[in-house]
Amino acid sequence: MAPTVLAEVVEAVADAAYGSAIVVLLIETSTPTCSVSLSRGTELLASRENHEGLSHAALTAVFVEEVMKEAGVKLEDLDAVAISKGPGSYTGLRIGVSVAKGLCYALNKPLIAVSSLQALAQTAAKHYSKNHVFIPMIDARRMEVYSAVYNSKGECLRDVQADIIDENSYADFTEQPIILLGDGAKKCEEIFKNNQQIRIDETLKFSAKNMISLAQAAFENKDFVDVAYFEPFYLKDFIAGKPSVKGLR
Repeated sequence: MAPTVLAEVVEAVADAAYGSAIVVLLIETSTPTCSVSLSRGTELLASRENHEGLSHAALTAVFVEEVMKEAGVKLEDLDAVAISKGPGSYTGLRIGVSVAKGLCYALNKPLIAVSSLQALAQTAAKHYSKNHVFIPMIDARRMEVYSAVYNSKGECLRDVQADIIDENSYADFTEQPIILLGDGAKKCEEIFKNNQQIRIDETLKFSAKNMISLAQAAFENKDFVDVAYFEPFYLKDFIAGKPSVKGLR
């Protein structure tokens, strides 16, 4: 078979396999983790993550370039860009949203916003039996977390709110085993150590990889956000710290 004919056959097979699967760039910067992934349909093509924190400004654009290069996909071939909408780090969210908006403007692509908490809960549900409740948490300093409550179907049982954790937190949901997730869960360990209904899973983390199925569903439903006016969900207003440099106070 001639090389040109063979190439055409390979391309046709690839097109048949992927069908109309969309290609989405996914960006998660709501927590100390900086995470960028690329997906085609439900398939993960490439991913980059850094869990050390305070690196979003330096790494987000670099990770975008690296995942595109690894997957052999051009920016203009993207069907959409998906961003974690929060809640979470004010600075992290601003950086991620800025990168996503810049790409959407330049490429004339739609912007998808995905709940960081829902994405993690949905991922966790795949690892447990159906009779569990999932509470993803984002650390909000001291004993406070940003959390929401989901069932094993990914349905929201309680909307996002800021919780100051004590032994009575989430008592309304203890008819089923509870799984605490995310970077805010660790601080709950001592409080719930004697509660047999509550378990902490530290293996599952906030990641752009968690966003794939939610982004796919949003694209199919044309559930896009306005590129010009979209703002992340901070949950709380940003309060700037007092400068320590003499003369700037």
